[in-house]
Amino acid sequence: MNVDKVALVVIDLQKGIVASKRTPYTSAQVVENSAKLVKTFTENGAFVALVRVSSLDGKDWFVPQTDSSQSVSGFPDGWDHYVPELDVFQSSHRITKRQWGAFYGTDLDLQLRRRGIETIVLCGISTGIGVDTTAREAYTRGYEQIFVEDAMTASTKEEHDHCISYIFPRIGKVRTTEEVLALFSK
Repeated sequence: MNVDKVALVVIDLQKGIVASKRTPYTSAQVVENSAKLVKTFTENGAFVALVRVSSLDGKDWFVPQTDSSQSVSGFPDGWDHYVPELDVFQSSHRITKRQWGAFYGTDLDLQLRRRGIETIVLCGISTGIGVDTTAREAYTRGYEQIFVEDAMTASTKEEHDHCISYIFPRIGKVRTTEEVLALFSK
């Protein structure tokens, strides 16, 4: 793998999000696999972006009227802090987003382009929300993508499986953590 042309983008592995029940992988499994990826990317000099969702006061989020109830208030202190397993990687680029995708309103695209990144490796929570939205945004910007299937999870197995089976193969490659880590040994 050409570490100068690849970046790892980790979506929403923060305390308030990993605290929720997830499937088909637990949050703990996703954090463990993501931490392995961050460690390997970092040790090999590849660019790593840790993305979190946060709000100053709830008024900086777009909250359209939908058929599903959405709350933008009442989050406990620290809910938006990165999980400790990732927070230790202080050399990672930190991004705060105010919506599902990691591109709109952030400097992610700018930082990737300045570094000549061509391929993004994506993982995190939730497969069908933050990861999927970021993946679609990356696709429209012309990035090659690798989706780390066992380093992401969702609220339902159906949501995860739909993205893994129908969406991600159309816009990139689906791999496991071990398959991605093996690319560094070649």
